Amino acid sequence: MRKKRDPGSYGNCIDKETVDLILKLRKEHKLGTWRIKWYLERYHDINVSESSVYRTLKRNNIKPLDRTTTRKAMGPKRYSKETPGHHVQVDVKFLIFNTEEGKVKRYQYTAIDDCTRVRAIKVYEKHNQKNAIDFLDYVIDKFPFRIHTIQTDNGHEFQSKFNWYVQDKGMNHRYIKPGKPQHNGKVERSHLTDKREFYQLLKYTDDVDLGKKLKQWEDFYNFNRPHGAFKGKTPYEELMCHLKN
Repeated sequence: MRKKRDPGSYGNCIDKETVDLILKLRKEHKLGTWRIKWYLERYHDINVSESSVYRTLKRNNIKPLDRTTTRKAMGPKRYSKETPGHHVQVDVKFLIFNTEEGKVKRYQYTAIDDCTRVRAIKVYEKHNQKNAIDFLDYVIDKFPFRIHTIQTDNGHEFQSKFNWYVQDKGMNHRYIKPGKPQHNGKVERSHLTDKREFYQLLKYTDDVDLGKKLKQWEDFYNFNRPHGAFKGKTPYEELMCHLKN
């Protein structure tokens, strides 16, 4: 009868320190296999393959994040505009926090550049055109490039007042087709990232604390978080590549 091989005897076995880092990144930040690989390279100067990360998680009985998570981070590439600012997708994420006083509802307005995935995010107490307009000013001030077109769904917060304000700012406003949220797929996907890597780890105390932590998350997403669409580069690193060309 063949003797069962000890897990530590496999060829190209990674050391315990790296295994601990992999398990820590999954537990504390809910990262997938490709992103764990990129974090190890970027922040710990450790070069391991994605398949090694996958096997390490599997060997330690770590379950997949969820059914929408896939190892194919390098799979089919979403269509992107070639110029920063050509299309900026804007949407609202509905938030519910459970507190001792009851449920608290908030609304995260999000803008993401179609080309570079640079994002701007801000949370409001109300869901209306006034806040959508305020958020647009925030986006214009935040993004380091001229915006050509703002793309939204047909929600009430993006109707006439917002539409005219966009045009007054010298930009186009494009509505996606009703019932086709996939046409704003990049901002929708970024909301899933917010859920997994930010809100899932957040304990809501008050709006001041939320605003402070959200600003930190916005900066981290833009400047430090490896992005799957760019094979581990951050949105701002991708932006710098476009500005050099």
